[in-house]
Amino acid sequence: MRVLVIGSGGREHALAWKIAQSPQLTKLFVMPGNGGTEAIAENLPVDITDHAAVISAAKAQNIDFVVVGPDAQVVAGLGDDLRAAGFTCFCPSKAAGQLEGSKSFTKALCDEFDIPTAGYARFEDEASALGYIYTQGAPIVIKADGLAAGKGVTVAMSVEEAEEAIIDCFSGAFGASGAAVVIEEFMEGEEVSLFVLCDGETLLPLTTAQDHKRAFDGDTGPNTGGMGAYSPAPVMTREQYEFAMQYIVEPTARGLAKRGTPYQGVLYAGLMLTEDGPKLVEYNARFGDPETQVMMMRMESDLLPLLHATATGTLGGHDVIWKDAYALTVIMATKGYPGDYGKGSEINGADGLDTDDLTVFHAGTKRDGGRLLANGGRVLNITALGNSVREAQNRAYRGVDAVDWPEGFSRRDIGWREIAREQT
Repeated sequence: MRVLVIGSGGREHALAWKIAQSPQLTKLFVMPGNGGTEAIAENLPVDITDHAAVISAAKAQNIDFVVVGPDAQVVAGLGDDLRAAGFTCFCPSKAAGQLEGSKSFTKALCDEFDIPTAGYARFEDEASALGYIYTQGAPIVIKADGLAAGKGVTVAMSVEEAEEAIIDCFSGAFGASGAAVVIEEFMEGEEVSLFVLCDGETLLPLTTAQDHKRAFDGDTGPNTGGMGAYSPAPVMTREQYEFAMQYIVEPTARGLAKRGTPYQGVLYAGLMLTEDGPKLVEYNARFGDPETQVMMMRMESDLLPLLHATATGTLGGHDVIWKDAYALTVIMATKGYPGDYGKGSEINGADGLDTDDLTVFHAGTKRDGGRLLANGGRVLNITALGNSVREAQNRAYRGVDAVDWPEGFSRRDIGWREIAREQT
């Protein structure tokens, strides 16, 4: 197959890296790609928000199969447009992608199909939202209803913090995504991500991971798109996994099919492991970033036929095999992220680090001749395997320390919860 991966982040580099290993691959393209993907694929410098341009380039390259990575393209209906143009495409429909594109859409689905989640209310004006938090108190969770690159969620531990988050949303901090706000009850517990492939009917569970959303050590600082992750997440027991599949994931897939909008793609369930069992925090309608990086490091199976079977409704009979190892990734970001940050700083030492146990996935990078330059907020994903989370962490941080980039920073405690459990 001639395969096109859409996107330019660490998730897309990881997907391309894994697809590049498939014996079913003839040629691989990444659109627009980054400074790392060009080593394994041909980068196509096309504006992925311009669907007509994407389709035109895909036709010019005789693409057989398209894999859409970013959430914004899922929600904008790029998959629908590609399919209408005759391409086989791994991407949920725009209708099903509302699972991620609208928090209130997902909450209404949970209400309709009795899916356990936090209690909530939705508001379209600031005054009503503020009045609600004054009666509810804190802790409480404020979410911009639409996409906000992982940054539109505030877990407010005080009414003042909740008030500030609501004012931010309605003052345009997240653009149209903050035109409505979902306010949720605070759920006590530990959060885990569960990934499942769905071809519209058949479900194939993949694995678990745990992301680290806050910018700084000790889970402090602002929310980000993710500063690191590890997989699997042993904190989720077999019983919790089976409960989540039976009462959260399966009813979601059935419910969407019943509504006439079957889900075909990867379903990413963010779950809170509460005393009352797992509850849905939110859905994402694509692979996670940085969870994909650790998942691809652990995956033994050929990814390409799994994605193709998902896209063509032929997932039944497929299975997935994982390495008996942990994977952990550390994000190196530009100082200032997730706020304002500069671009163009030079990175040395990132090339040539890859071994059997360590891979550097690029996100916000570009090449300028022989130089590697930072070109985004999250820039490098240093990803390592180990027999324990501690071993994977040690390897990853040795990789981080080998990179010479004064303008970058990373957390130094990725995997801390599981490492604490390993030591008891």
